[in-house]
Amino acid sequence: MDNQLIWRDEFNIGIKIIDDEHRKLFTIINRLFSLREEGKRSWRTYQEGIKYFKDHALKHFQDEENYMELIAYEELDIHRRLHRDFRDHTLPALERELAGRDYSSETVDHFLAVCVGWLIGHTLIEDRAIVGGRVSKWVDLMPEEELEAMKKVIITLLKTMFQLKAQVISDSYDGERFGKGVYYRLVYGREQDDKKWEILLAFEDRILVNTVGKIIGAKSDKLDIMLLNAVKYTACQFVRRVMDHYPSIRSYEMVEENLLTYEQFGEIFEKKQPQVSLLFDTEEGYFSYCVIAPHMMEQSVGTPLFVSNEMSEVERYLMEKEKDIKKKILVVDDSSTIRMGMERLLAQDYDVSEVNSGVSAIRAITLDRPDLILLDYEMPVCDGIHVLEMLHSEQEFSDIPVIFLTARGDPESVKKVLSLKADGYLLKYLQPMEIKRRIDDFFDKIQ
Repeated sequence: MDNQLIWRDEFNIGIKIIDDEHRKLFTIINRLFSLREEGKRSWRTYQEGIKYFKDHALKHFQDEENYMELIAYEELDIHRRLHRDFRDHTLPALERELAGRDYSSETVDHFLAVCVGWLIGHTLIEDRAIVGGRVSKWVDLMPEEELEAMKKVIITLLKTMFQLKAQVISDSYDGERFGKGVYYRLVYGREQDDKKWEILLAFEDRILVNTVGKIIGAKSDKLDIMLLNAVKYTACQFVRRVMDHYPSIRSYEMVEENLLTYEQFGEIFEKKQPQVSLLFDTEEGYFSYCVIAPHMMEQSVGTPLFVSNEMSEVERYLMEKEKDIKKKILVVDDSSTIRMGMERLLAQDYDVSEVNSGVSAIRAITLDRPDLILLDYEMPVCDGIHVLEMLHSEQEFSDIPVIFLTARGDPESVKKVLSLKADGYLLKYLQPMEIKRRIDDFFDKIQ
């Protein structure tokens, strides 16, 4: 069976009670993979297996927290918070999806993909930080009670101001791109001291068109100068309404605002971790609200907007936004050599992103829909066939072109690849310029 979660030495952190339970969770996940491959699609079988995984995961969380208490681990509260977020938000959402669609193969695949991704990432970073092997990414976060209050405020405002029903997807959003979007930065301060609050907002374009655009009666389904200016002022009002709930910052005034490219937005997340980093799913798409604390404030990013340059900067921003649009290609391959080679080959003419597994591919596709997927045919855990099946099963993604990357060029292997109804295949041993030519030709044909 190809879909198996392989235990590697790097997953061992050197604490027996934690390592043993990690192995157990890997085994349960692999059993669920096996049930899927064997064609045992009884909802009751899946229900029992998933409940078994959940019970062991929750027991593991408690054992891990008990150990951290025993050694007086400094980041216990943060670690406990990450456990609680997965337990109280992620797992219930997945369970509702499973029950609502009668444990269909698609929802089981989604459950497995999310759980595998979370388990691997949490093990390699947060759990390894317990023994000093890594540094936790999530430090200096807003106190939990205040964060919960802020979530409620933002959800209420999204409803009252924009008629959007929103739910929190993550309170540890790390700046990932989610489709075509607008990125807006506001800085607030006051005259009596140098303390500042930096607010980062990210919107999918379609949210803006379908909310603010409708309010002002915009006729186009694309952003224009009038709409983006309306968005900018509406966003300022939104942030002010949030800030009004916090007496300590009510006296702060806006001292700078910037429209950012995604690259500038991403640079902020590389340099510093926000105290608040929320990602919401609304009826119209994704929206993020991030706050960087005063002591984490760094130099300005982007061009400051003033009355004197506001119109010209908004116009320039929209022109650059359209000019920089390239076809997006997602490269999915477990070989870093292949991924790096593809990126070097294609980056000049295409917007290339890359992931190293089928599990990561599903998340990347959901957040930022590509125009073409170059998909490794053979990968561990979740292979190319598995990813293609999941894409074809989801109406939203079923029309994304997929070209398989394969090292096998014999007639039997090629016949098998073509039978999967992909949009083509590329042999990995072709000359780089031949690969580039074929990809260029593919886009020329579908235009």
